[in-house]
Amino acid sequence: MTSSPNLRLLRRAARAGALGALLIAWLCTAKAQPAAPTASTEPRSNAFGDPFLQVTDAMPGCPMPEGPLYTAQQVRELAHVRAQHGGSCYSAGRCRLPNSYLYDADIAPRLQRYLRQDGRFNDTSVWILSQRRIVTLMGCVQTATQSESMEHAAALVDDVMGVVNLLSVGTAPQATRYPVAAQKRP
Repeated sequence: MTSSPNLRLLRRAARAGALGALLIAWLCTAKAQPAAPTASTEPRSNAFGDPFLQVTDAMPGCPMPEGPLYTAQQVRELAHVRAQHGGSCYSAGRCRLPNSYLYDADIAPRLQRYLRQDGRFNDTSVWILSQRRIVTLMGCVQTATQSESMEHAAALVDDVMGVVNLLSVGTAPQATRYPVAAQKRP
């Protein structure tokens, strides 16, 4: 069975530890390009249930991120790695849950609530994705300072191991640093 270059990077990240995983996840996400919708495109779904939430919605025209979508083949290839991620941390007594992905369902809504209540980000359009205790921020902010502030705020939430900041200043599509959701046809 052959695997894609991104899948090989994800497997390498799973073995590299937290910092390596964070860097490789960022590289994979930053280089990802939105797939052009075609009739032959395989159906994709969020088969793993990765939390993907919109935090704010104040900048009309901000490109919506694609979110975590996987083909059936990708699900089969990633299932084993995802099942094992965080097991050694739990066995050593350093983590309270036996799998890193088990934290995500709790992290995402807490982060969403925290960023909404902060007040500094009310004029943004931001989505969050939580995978393996690593939060990815995607969307549009008003200033680079606001982007940095949101990144630092996200890192303060309990159980967040790292933050990948893919926020863009303004709503220009060419400034987008994440895969964009396909436009739905009427």
